[in-house]
This record gives sequence, structure tokens and C-alpha cells, in this order.
Amino acid sequence: MLRVLDPDDLPPAYRVPWRVDRVYDTHPLITNDSGTTVDFVRVFVDSTRCAPETQFWGQMLPGETAELCLCDYDHDDVVVTVGWFRPETGVEYVWRFVV
Repeated sequence: MLRVLDPDDLPPAYRVPWRVDRVYDTHPLITNDSGTTVDFVRVFVDSTRCAPETQFWGQMLPGETAELCLCDYDHDDVVVTVGWFRPETGVEYVWRFVV
């Protein structure tokens, strides 16, 4: 059932903490561009031509960068999903991007 949402009942906006630098075609750099630590970071790589893959990166500190290897994938056909938890709320978030 649909209902009208009261803006005062909504949580404050949360900016996605990630920055993706495509310095290399098959090795994008993913940086925690926020001022806070993120926990239990997982990266899911999916393509129609290869089996899905999950990488566990653990905790990422502010400014920390990880390199994602996509050498086994056709980089024109890859969807990357990043999942993480905010330590201060314990809420899980996910964010997707294409290479």
C-alpha cells in the first residue's frame, strides 16, 4: 500500500563515500572519499560473459584506495556493486557503477 511520506520522518541524506578513478581500463581505483571509516566492504563483479565474483575488502579508512582487477572481464560488459556498513549506524548500503 502506498502512503505519503512526511519529509520530517526521513533520515538525513547520506552521500556515497566512493570515488572511482578509471586510470586503467581494467583496473579502476576505488577510494573511500569520505571523512569516515566504512566497514565490511564487499565488491561484487558481474558480467554476462563470466561468472559473478565477490571480493572482501574489509574496513576502509578515509582516503584509502583499493584497485579492482577486471582483467578477466570484457570491461564493456561489467557491473560493479560495492556493499558496506556505516559503523555509526550499522546500516548496510550498496552502490553500483559500470566500467
